[in-house]
Amino acid sequence: QKHIGLVGKGVTFDTGGISIKSSTNMHYMKSDMSGAAAILGTFQAVAKLRLPIKLTGFLPIAENAIGSQAIRPGDILSSYNGKTIEVIDTDAEGRLILADALSYLVRNFNPDMVVNMATLTGSIVGTLGNHAAGLFSNNDELAQQLIAAGNESGENLWRMPLFDAIKDDLKSDVADLRNYSGLPTSGAISAAKFLEEFIDNHPVWAHIDIAGVAFDKTETTQLKAATGYGVRLLTEWISNL
Repeated sequence: QKHIGLVGKGVTFDTGGISIKSSTNMHYMKSDMSGAAAILGTFQAVAKLRLPIKLTGFLPIAENAIGSQAIRPGDILSSYNGKTIEVIDTDAEGRLILADALSYLVRNFNPDMVVNMATLTGSIVGTLGNHAAGLFSNNDELAQQLIAAGNESGENLWRMPLFDAIKDDLKSDVADLRNYSGLPTSGAISAAKFLEEFIDNHPVWAHIDIAGVAFDKTETTQLKAATGYGVRLLTEWISNL
């Protein structure tokens, strides 16, 4: 059996922390756990369909709020794989919990393929709108499989680059890397490059940024609501394997 590792971002509410978000759309931030919900839904679907596959999943779950224990800009965090991270923006919190989950998955379970899903960046919304999720992968075959599954399931993906030059944007003076480039450009790519630092050079990995497609108007709702994006996509991909 193939062994697939899945990780989904589960920030149950995201205020932005000390780097607080604007109040304009903050009430939608209950949707910041959509990646974890999609992974959980995929597990349920695969189990009910009795697909012959081995799945290992992790759902890092947290709330990003303000309090005496909140992380602060300038803090230095130690990650599970030993790399240190300088916090530049506390609203770049999802990648911190995903980093540890990815490291733990790869080091302790060694899956054949790794896919993580997250409502990670506003940058991908600015790029692809509500029409497709951004796909970042270090493996062409895996990327093609996922894009084909997206076309079949109606949950579209658009492949984005993983330029190595973007790593320079994450350099820190006081840690191994920082959690946010601080630049107004390439936000989705730099977030993906950040995650790539925590897969221990796993050769078959994909990151799917669903920030623009996880919470939107749907065929059955007039107002924004959870779309369930990712369950059909991943289930279709797994069934094709």
